[in-house]
Amino acid sequence: MGEHEEKHEESLMEKLAEKIHGHDSSSDSDKDKPSESSIKAKVFRLFGRERSVHHVFGGGKSADTFLWRNKKISAGVLGVVTVIWVLFELLEYHLLTLVCHVLIFALVILFLWSNAYAFINKSPLCIPEVHIPKDPVIEFAEALRFEMNLAFTVLRDIASGRDLKKFLCVIAGLWILSIVGRWCNFLTLFYIVFVLLHTVPVLYEKNEDKVDPFAEKAMHEIKKQRAVFNAKVLSKIPRGPSKEKNKD
Repeated sequence: MGEHEEKHEESLMEKLAEKIHGHDSSSDSDKDKPSESSIKAKVFRLFGRERSVHHVFGGGKSADTFLWRNKKISAGVLGVVTVIWVLFELLEYHLLTLVCHVLIFALVILFLWSNAYAFINKSPLCIPEVHIPKDPVIEFAEALRFEMNLAFTVLRDIASGRDLKKFLCVIAGLWILSIVGRWCNFLTLFYIVFVLLHTVPVLYEKNEDKVDPFAEKAMHEIKKQRAVFNAKVLSKIPRGPSKEKNKD
């Protein structure tokens, strides 16, 4: 009986050892195999994004509009903005004049329709009351306040002289924007940006597998040129005190 029990225990120990070694070998083989996430991470995406273009634009109705998920809504929005740009820019219509003309037209139509309705049906026309809701206005004001405070914080950090690269990038961006402002006014610039948002993202989404390799090569070349510029120019410019020194 004792020998039988010892053999039984040895067989159990051998089975456990085989299971443990098998599990270790399988786990080692799993570690050696690249995971799907690591393979996806190796694929270069423009601006280092890890999500789809739809999620980058927020994934809501605005993203659907910019990416032409609903062609009727996207075409309608683009058409309305185009009409506004034509009225104010090409026809040189003024905002106050447009608002007054629209109100005159609406009031005349409602006045005539109310009298005709009362004459036909012998009861006054019920015009619905229009009220601006409170919550969306407060949410918009809070979001605008947050973005403005964030912009002031960024400008303060740039003006402090701690990050020379960011300072030069902002100066270059503002200088380019000032040149663009000489060519066109704010409304035309807004219309150009709006049209680009309605065309470039949807074209990129359809051809991202072709665009990303070219973008990767361009990014590598830009990094090389930036490294040369940093070594020859930026490294020789004296910088302001760092945050650690200020804390001390």
